[in-house]
Amino acid sequence: MGQGAPVTPFDATLVRWPGAASWVFAPVPDEHAPDRAGSFGRVPVTATVDGRTWTTSVWRDSRGGWLLPVPARIRRGKDDGDVVTAEVAVDTSRL
Repeated sequence: MGQGAPVTPFDATLVRWPGAASWVFAPVPDEHAPDRAGSFGRVPVTATVDGRTWTTSVWRDSRGGWLLPVPARIRRGKDDGDVVTAEVAVDTSRL
């Protein structure tokens, strides 16, 4: 997903990360991911999940993929194993 690239939706199955914090992520497919990682392996984005938009960052996973953290207020009852429709666009104003 280069800067200025068209944003297209994708389906993602939510994953709850193990541990005390229990973050929930939507894995970002390679064709929708940033071209490279920024500071601390993160890239600022504007994200939309199931029609709800917010600013956040996608995180580089240690296995080479990208993860979009999806807070409870955005998930609205969806959790680990549920499918969401997502979009991410690099937020160049925060690079």
